[in-house]
Amino acid sequence: MSVIKISLPDSLKHFVDQQVTDRGYGTSSEYVRELIRHDRDRQLLRGLLLEGASSAPGVPVDDDYFAALRKRAQGQ
Repeated sequence: MSVIKISLPDSLKHFVDQQVTDRGYGTSSEYVRELIRHDRDRQLLRGLLLEGASSAPGVPVDDDYFAALRKRAQGQ
């Protein structure tokens, strides 16, 4: 595992320490890793949404579409 050192003003250090205590993280590193994972996932989702928004229209979604999807999901 790689190591990154960061400097925080006292107010942010206090905030991180409080989050670790209040939210049950074992260390401040666990808290920061979780923040980074959430940011990575948010960026991935944003990219997928933008890709979908700029793509050509797909098949119309209506009651028949969902009925066929349910049937397929049930293995019929």
